[in-house]
Amino acid sequence: MKNFVLQVIAVALCITAPVAQAADFDGSKTLICAPVEAMDCIPGDGCTKGAPADIGAPAFMRIDFAKKAIVGPKRISPIQFMEKTPEQILLQGTELGNAWALALGADGKMTVSMADRNGAFVFFGSCTPL
Repeated sequence: MKNFVLQVIAVALCITAPVAQAADFDGSKTLICAPVEAMDCIPGDGCTKGAPADIGAPAFMRIDFAKKAIVGPKRISPIQFMEKTPEQILLQGTELGNAWALALGADGKMTVSMADRNGAFVFFGSCTPL
């Protein structure tokens, strides 16, 4: 009987853990995100891989869904467009003459792109609830 109860608890935890995790990334909680990989892409020259700090990206940024803003240590960038699906949240905006887009997966993984007419930066990273 004891083993049966432990098995039921284990199954319940396995079922509810992904649901709880997905709720963290549904746009209802402020998130802190860290870019961990970066690429600098220039037409005709391809992309150069590097550390986010080498390209000038902040070590951390917040996604504040309530205020509709991406908050970094030096700037606040308004979220001008947001689309939510069960798999991801897509955010878009502009900052310093660049168009940016952020895709946030239900698992907390993010991809960010910033582009202007001269090229693009692409960042990969992860987010967690504050």
